[in-house]
Amino acid sequence: MMLLAENEVKDAENWFNEAARVARQAKCLKAHCGSVIVSDGVIIGEGYNGPPLDDEASRTCSQEYSQTRKPLFDKTCCIHAEWRAVLDACKRNPDKLAGSRLYFMRVNGGGELTKAGEPYCTVCSRLTIEAGVAEFALWQEQGMAVWPLKEYNTESYLFFTRENVHP
Repeated sequence: MMLLAENEVKDAENWFNEAARVARQAKCLKAHCGSVIVSDGVIIGEGYNGPPLDDEASRTCSQEYSQTRKPLFDKTCCIHAEWRAVLDACKRNPDKLAGSRLYFMRVNGGGELTKAGEPYCTVCSRLTIEAGVAEFALWQEQGMAVWPLKEYNTESYLFFTRENVHP
């Protein structure tokens, strides 16, 4: 992982704000997340979390899943923002995915940006690797961090070996 240098922060802040714009469209009842995939200075895919095909009648976000062994990030009906961004890029710009960077942002109920925690979603890391995305960007407490995807994937698995209760 590398923290972005001062000269890189302005561009990254623009992309994080774009991911937040997308997050404000989220249909999930628990979290408002958004992702944009950027290649050569252009957004090639974007996505927010919500039920498949945005069918709000099929949402199960408000159900309690405490008795399941599923990990916290998979106790929802929602398509993750990262998945939807990859699918969007595959439809619109499949030839530009290789070497791209995914920016992820979560917003609170008021639509304000919230800082990300550690990498933890192994499903998202594996899917983005398979799609050809090269880097995963998170705006964390210590700064804007860019993770090479293989490192992000490793850290996502390690998250669950530590004593983290939830992300």
